[in-house]
Amino acid sequence: MVFLNLCGLRNSPPDHWQSLWEQRFPGLFRRVPQQDWAAPDNTAWTAALDKSLQSIPQKEDIVLIGHSVGCATIVNWVRDYGNCTIRAALLVAPSDVERSDSPTYITGFSPLQLAPLPFPSLVVASSDDHVVRPERARFFADTWGSGFQLIEAAGHLEASAGYGRWPEGLQLLSQISGTDLA
Repeated sequence: MVFLNLCGLRNSPPDHWQSLWEQRFPGLFRRVPQQDWAAPDNTAWTAALDKSLQSIPQKEDIVLIGHSVGCATIVNWVRDYGNCTIRAALLVAPSDVERSDSPTYITGFSPLQLAPLPFPSLVVASSDDHVVRPERARFFADTWGSGFQLIEAAGHLEASAGYGRWPEGLQLLSQISGTDLA
């Protein structure tokens, strides 16, 4: 089993749940590297995901874990490449890259892939996230054929909002991947 982290804008700092999961499970969790963390570009980011996926032996089960614009990378990779079998995906605080106030330095992700994903997935959103309204996150989940979990007042589900270790997230990941990470 390989868990691939697709971090969002400016990467995930050391106290972010993605980084902490990588530290807790070395070798099991890997980060997809990006050339420019400050200016996400769909073409570059989906190509980096595809390159990471192609480096994994075919016998390995792969679970994708996206945060923020990392979620957009995953769903757009399905549209642009989709050449690898994925076991499941956890999509946390997906950025609404189509909203009118989306940062201009996040480029090429719109139009966002809005079709069912070919693997089980779960969207986790917050009632007060500044990058996606809960209604829009629910729309994404419905469109992608994903399960949906709304967490009250969790901000952008990052360390500054109290989501460092995030053991509940590991439980959700265990459920969607069928792997015990407790």
